[in-house]
Amino acid sequence: MNIEKLNYILIAGILAFLVSFILYPFYIKLLQKLKAGKTLRDDATSGWKAEIFKQLHKNKIWTPTMWWALILLVVALFVIWSLILKKLWYVNYSLLERKETYILLFAFFSMWILWLIDDFLNIKWIWKVKWLTAKMKLLWMFLFSAFISYWMFFKLNVDYMIFWEQPVEVGIFYLIFTFIFTVVLVNAVNITDWLDGLAGWIIVMILFALGVMTFFQGWYVATAVLGIIAASLVAFLRYNINPAKVFMGDSGALAFGGLVASVIYLLGIKLGIWTIIIPLLLIVFMELWSSFLQIFWKKVFKKKLFHIAPLHHELEYKGIKEYTIVMKLWLIQAVLTMIALVIFFYQVSK
Repeated sequence: MNIEKLNYILIAGILAFLVSFILYPFYIKLLQKLKAGKTLRDDATSGWKAEIFKQLHKNKIWTPTMWWALILLVVALFVIWSLILKKLWYVNYSLLERKETYILLFAFFSMWILWLIDDFLNIKWIWKVKWLTAKMKLLWMFLFSAFISYWMFFKLNVDYMIFWEQPVEVGIFYLIFTFIFTVVLVNAVNITDWLDGLAGWIIVMILFALGVMTFFQGWYVATAVLGIIAASLVAFLRYNINPAKVFMGDSGALAFGGLVASVIYLLGIKLGIWTIIIPLLLIVFMELWSSFLQIFWKKVFKKKLFHIAPLHHELEYKGIKEYTIVMKLWLIQAVLTMIALVIFFYQVSK
């Protein structure tokens, strides 16, 4: 284990947590002053009226959103800080490394642009529109996902997948598979949001596991980036747990999906990651699957399969308290994270 690099990562993470923790109260007050509060969608994804959703979450209206802008600032400051330290010869590397972090930071920052606009429209209702159209979002998401696949395939020359031990060359199908996977994962993380603290803590545990994996695979700079982002997210959770004082917003949830997908592809260069992500991402994919089934049932059978989707909203509708749902899903995710790490260490020990 490289102790020097581990110390650098831990110090960066602790500083990111402290900076974020100190800034959040001021930022929340700024959002309240700007009346940057959350409104609720009138229609569900399927086109039906979202009456149950609005009833369950009417108490969340006008809670400050756009938390994403602060974590973006914190991460940007640490990237600049690392460049300055490298320039002054205090460290040998910065957080901008072509093979490790270019694609991670692109995934983290680029999705933010579109969804920040979406959140802003949700707050201000510019042009008499509450949201960006679905077509505009899909177009940006497709371009975003396509660029990630392009970078891995053409810039890092990855055209294979390691399913357990041996790499299997898949050629152009690597582009197709990663493109679809990114789109699916981005939406899965976003759908998991909307209960106080739920998506945030699940993402922290996923980032922790991926950080451990990148460190032991020698991707130290990538680990530092994940540590800074995860630490800032932990500080956010202080104000996001029930009752939430600030929301993540679509911009945050979707950018995290892109970040996680990019780390998975990076790990896939050396590791049979696909057997590990099954338990690690099980909850977010269950949430996505429940929403997909709901939409499918409405389109085909003209009726609902669940009272409301995704899964956590159905549990909420059945009378289970919000904090109870969140705590139980946290516990399940913790167990799944440990299982994923056990599989990882079993693979690397062989």
